[in-house]
Amino acid sequence: MDTEAIRLFVRAAEMLNISAAGRELGMAPAVASAKLAKLEKSLGADLLHRSTRKVALSLEGAEFLPFARELLAQEDAAFAALGKGNLEATGTLRFTAPSTFAQLYIAPILPAFMQRHPKVHLDLRLTDTEFDLIEGSFDLALRYAALPDSSLKARKLADDVLVLCASPAYLEQHGAPPTPEALGQHQLIAFRGLGTTPLVAADGRRGEFDPRTAGSRLTIDDGASQRLATIAGAGISLNALWSVKADLDSGALIRVFPDYQADTRAALWLVYPQSNALTAKVRVFIDFLLEHIGQRPTWLQ
Repeated sequence: MDTEAIRLFVRAAEMLNISAAGRELGMAPAVASAKLAKLEKSLGADLLHRSTRKVALSLEGAEFLPFARELLAQEDAAFAALGKGNLEATGTLRFTAPSTFAQLYIAPILPAFMQRHPKVHLDLRLTDTEFDLIEGSFDLALRYAALPDSSLKARKLADDVLVLCASPAYLEQHGAPPTPEALGQHQLIAFRGLGTTPLVAADGRRGEFDPRTAGSRLTIDDGASQRLATIAGAGISLNALWSVKADLDSGALIRVFPDYQADTRAALWLVYPQSNALTAKVRVFIDFLLEHIGQRPTWLQ
């Protein structure tokens, strides 16, 4: 199969412009159009719908696109393993990350990455919804847990801790619980999908955070909303330290049981398909995130 034609199709699908995709790959518009037509004929399917005003991805094209990206990733990785191919970081990098973390730590450093790697185009999906990397054709994802999926690899970006927080107003009204056992008498904010969390103190004392024991009236599935509700005085919540560090420093939030933290191996992981491990665009973005975030996480300082 003509991988040059597949590369042209992928770029045309991303840009919705065959001529522009062809120019980017060094092809005249007529050559690019003919090459795509030949690919479609060999596949027996129209991948792109063309009109005088626009280009649109067909149903067959949408179904073929993730496999086309995977083929190109495999080819790039194979050449890179041999020290051949295009070692310069180029192309479109599809990356997904939780929106709150991205706003705080990734978005501010993107201009520096784009200046360092001018031939890489970033296509970001910043949401707390977790996408399937293969089906969604993502090159890289930031996750709060490494995935056991054997088709994926993971690289730790940074460690984190989970801490209990409440607003000064809440603690003034309800008082601070003296021990973890007293949490059952307080208003606890539950995060959907998170069950009982064990707590451990520096001296080995133990406890747990379980909103169900307090008859929690508030369940949230978005970290940013949980943080804002906690600041507003809705109750005590368990939060990633990276998300509340600034609020703790400013006094907008106060740590409940500062001697305790969640007894979990909390960490942020960069997760990617195995075939993409050696592609230049993925490698340089991982290195950049490790350099700017992972070496000295600001929330642990």
